[in-house]
Amino acid sequence: QVQLVESGGGLVQAGGSLRLSCAASGRTSSTYAMGWFRQASANRREFVAAISWSGESTYYADVGKGRFTISRDNAKNTLYLQMNSRKPEDPAVYYCAARRGGAAPNPQHYEYWGQGTQVTVSS
Repeated sequence: QVQLVESGGGLVQAGGSLRLSCAASGRTSSTYAMGWFRQASANRREFVAAISWSGESTYYADVGKGRFTISRDNAKNTLYLQMNSRKPEDPAVYYCAARRGGAAPNPQHYEYWGQGTQVTVSS
């Protein structure tokens, strides 16, 4: 079992920056790829970015390319998402997730999820 807790959400001005964190606990010695997803209102959960266990491979959805950076510190069991140049369409609840094996964009492939952190963008 892996427990994930996101933090760092809040209100940010359009064009501003925000960094989300996701602290992992439990069986963190296993090799888990991790990802960030977001969900706005009744929309489906949307892939944002993913990273391999080693951190050497990263993947981004179009919504985040050039603006978001995913990274991880395995010594601290923490995943990060640096978000720059926030856009009005970015507000959502952001979730981190973990899965055994390689990084993947499909949320159904992830086994463990955090509770989410709300991000709001002001114009």
